[in-house]
Amino acid sequence: MQSDDYEVFEPAEIPRPVSAVGMELFTEGFEQPPHQHRKAQLILAVRGLITCEVAHGLWMVPRQCALWIPGDMEHSVRCVGDLEIYTLFIDPELACNLPAECSTFSTGPLLRELLIAVSRLPSLYDVDGADGRLIQTMLDQLERARVGSLHLPMPADPRLRTIAKALSSDPANRTTIGEWARIVAMSERSLFRLLMSQTGMNFGRWRQQFQVMFAIERLTEGASVQTVSFDLGYESASAFITMFKKVMGQPPGQYLAARRNAAPPVTPQQSKPRLITTMMDAQRALGL
Repeated sequence: MQSDDYEVFEPAEIPRPVSAVGMELFTEGFEQPPHQHRKAQLILAVRGLITCEVAHGLWMVPRQCALWIPGDMEHSVRCVGDLEIYTLFIDPELACNLPAECSTFSTGPLLRELLIAVSRLPSLYDVDGADGRLIQTMLDQLERARVGSLHLPMPADPRLRTIAKALSSDPANRTTIGEWARIVAMSERSLFRLLMSQTGMNFGRWRQQFQVMFAIERLTEGASVQTVSFDLGYESASAFITMFKKVMGQPPGQYLAARRNAAPPVTPQQSKPRLITTMMDAQRALGL
């Protein structure tokens, strides 16, 4: 994206079925308040970490993954670390074969390069020419992408929200489900059933998901495995590693290494995305 194009970039106003922007953002992090737009949105994180709250759930987008947000769905955005991200806005008519709910995708090298290539097209690209065919190929690959699992269901019930708020503030919290039942004035059985109905998880699995998402965020920021394990209240790093591997299928070191190794090398011939240095720029690019 060229500088002059960026100044007038407004996805809702561009007369094309797909519009996109790529950027690097050097920041300690920023938050974007809840908003929505008619077009569906896809956010690819090549570097850094993005967390969105969408439809009563928290969705984490670590590097080399993408988040799909259907159109007209309210969402907020939080970014951590130095970022390289690409965001696409897609007409609902082109999204009929994509999930109707918010989802994360694991992006292989081909899909990732297609997403980046689409973000570098001119705003008024040729729909009927090579640019249009490139976008169709990207959509075909996106429909085949594997859905990821970095999703933390957030219940609507205010009693469960009380528990969620406590776990978000302190992922090391070891209050048992029986103790929580007394705190929110419910029986343990009723609390168990309510949590299962609103999140699809039992209490132990739900709390582990809080811990894993906290761990990935801290590890992405550069914290050591030992530091994160102690922050989460584990007696040893090995106990934390066991939990992480059980949930994610890989120990944390291997998980992060796979994300780093998946990043495509930057060659001198590759054009860099536009450098965005202010909060206002980032919010305009991400959220209309």
